[in-house]
Amino acid sequence: MASGRIVVYGGRGALGSACVNHFKQANCWVASIDLNPNDKADVNITVPKDASWLQQEEHVVKELGTALQGHKVNAVICVAGGWAGGNAAKDLSQQADLMWRQSVWSSTIAATLAAKYLSPGGLIALTGAKAALEGTPGMIGYGMAKAAVHQLTKSLGSKDSGLPENSLAVAIMPVTLDTEMNRKWMPKADFSTWTPLSFVAQLFDKWMKGNERPANGSLVALITKNNVTELVVQ
Repeated sequence: MASGRIVVYGGRGALGSACVNHFKQANCWVASIDLNPNDKADVNITVPKDASWLQQEEHVVKELGTALQGHKVNAVICVAGGWAGGNAAKDLSQQADLMWRQSVWSSTIAATLAAKYLSPGGLIALTGAKAALEGTPGMIGYGMAKAAVHQLTKSLGSKDSGLPENSLAVAIMPVTLDTEMNRKWMPKADFSTWTPLSFVAQLFDKWMKGNERPANGSLVALITKNNVTELVVQ
């Protein structure tokens, strides 16, 4: 008997894989939603990359409904996303479009999944960015997309959002996550200021179980110094 049912949107990425692994080790049933399958998950829903926003949503909603067979989930965790730099002088719309697809499409589809399949008192967690609380001139498209995720989180955490009763909507705002790719591209950085993926997965687990939950609609910055991560709630 599974100890819970979890949906990880972006379950093939670095943080998503860490979440899938964590919840599988905790004896949970896990569905991964991504462009590519994660062989550790119980169910894989592959998003058609070239489909429209609405087509992607219809596909994911239908596939998850089939997989759940009438059951509800305890958490919908959206850690899909990506990064692109760039300012207004070059390819702004192109970069913004890419960031919107990766962060905003996935987050809104995750919200729809939560409205349909989340248990009362369940968790929907999205992924924002601390940088997007201010101007991001060197990565405008990224900042726009993450700011939209922040707004979505606050809306989901408000009355009449359409989510189940007593559910928690929250967004994490990492500064830098300790991933293989980040270490590859920033080999001389101070890794003691990077947030471990295992910390984030454990945080989602804690919130899913109702422990130390922030207020509904919170934006939670993950500030790591000397290998210790502090939560700063906005």
